[in-house]
Amino acid sequence: MNAEQIQTMIATGLACEHVHVEGDGRHWYATVVSASFEGQRLIQRHQKVYATLGDKMANDEVHALSMKTFTPVEWQAQA
Repeated sequence: MNAEQIQTMIATGLACEHVHVEGDGRHWYATVVSASFEGQRLIQRHQKVYATLGDKMANDEVHALSMKTFTPVEWQAQA
């Protein structure tokens, strides 16, 4: 897996305003902005992102994924 493939999987499985993934081939870091995160706790947001990767986490194609998740309003406040 590479960053572009992971980014595409997330963007395909979750309506996102912004997705960026980077990493070293084993450990990945994602920033995901989605209106669907509105009103959700951090764990619920992460579960949504993990769900887009299907079995890639379970079969170790994606070894580790750290993420920052934002609603569009939260993302604007970061700018």
